[in-house]
Amino acid sequence: MWSNGMWSIGELAERAGVTVKTVRFYSDRGLLPEAARSSGGHRRYGPDALDQIRLIRSLRALDLPVPEVGRILDRRDSADGDLEDALGGAIARQLDDLGVQLTALRWREAALQLVHDCPPAERPQRLRLIGAVSVPPSTDALARFWRRWLPVRLPARQVSAILDHAVPQPPPDPTPEQVLAFARLHAFVTADCGGGDHCQPAAHQPDEGYRPSVLYDGLVEAFALAAPDLRAGRPPRAGEALDCFVAAYARACGLRDTPGFRHRLGGQLAADPRIDHYWQLVTDISGPAEPNPGVSHDWLRAALDAELALER
Repeated sequence: MWSNGMWSIGELAERAGVTVKTVRFYSDRGLLPEAARSSGGHRRYGPDALDQIRLIRSLRALDLPVPEVGRILDRRDSADGDLEDALGGAIARQLDDLGVQLTALRWREAALQLVHDCPPAERPQRLRLIGAVSVPPSTDALARFWRRWLPVRLPARQVSAILDHAVPQPPPDPTPEQVLAFARLHAFVTADCGGGDHCQPAAHQPDEGYRPSVLYDGLVEAFALAAPDLRAGRPPRAGEALDCFVAAYARACGLRDTPGFRHRLGGQLAADPRIDHYWQLVTDISGPAEPNPGVSHDWLRAALDAELALER
């Protein structure tokens, strides 16, 4: 030990069980300030340097990056510093990053399994499908699809609520089948819809005076009324849920629910079945445990079709 109670870089490295190169690395990056220099210009470290370097090593053992370690040490050494708070925040961020990495690895594993298990002739197509999806997958393309699909005058609060229900979250530990369904869903929403910029269905392009917020508020109510029948596995049928469903479309157009309106609505809803494929893929991703809006809408459409068929 040096005469003033300080250690040389070699002595500190020996006591800490690291190499001189490691001590120099931490010093050069400001994590381990030197206390003084010898007359020959050599670095000298005080007695607190040993605890400092042990703390740095512990933080690095958690795979915290050097800049993050520096922020923790700065927070500890500040006037209002709190090591526990700084460390807790850093660990939480590291856990979030690790979760993203693990999800990406699970998606890659499931994607590889998907390609491995399929017949050789199908592999090029599956590679193209999964190659178009980021890892871990993003739902941005699905949200853009819905913003094009929904009526342009729908209030922002309803758009946000619809996106929450309509955009499935990628499972963190997917099966190969879920990876395939998500890749197909991504391909579906990014394909050319052939309907211009908005790709609006016929039911969203009625005459002037259309009130889309009234429609979607009414649909939420109709789906809730249909949910017990769906959970029980009952076939589509007339009743309160169907009446609420039709009334939502009628009120949105400023019309009454009449037999003529029901016939016209049935034709409109059948004119663009693209969205059915979307909801089938959502079910493949999320599972059928709880009826999603697409399943509910299809059940009510089928109930309307069955009612109209009886009148023919």
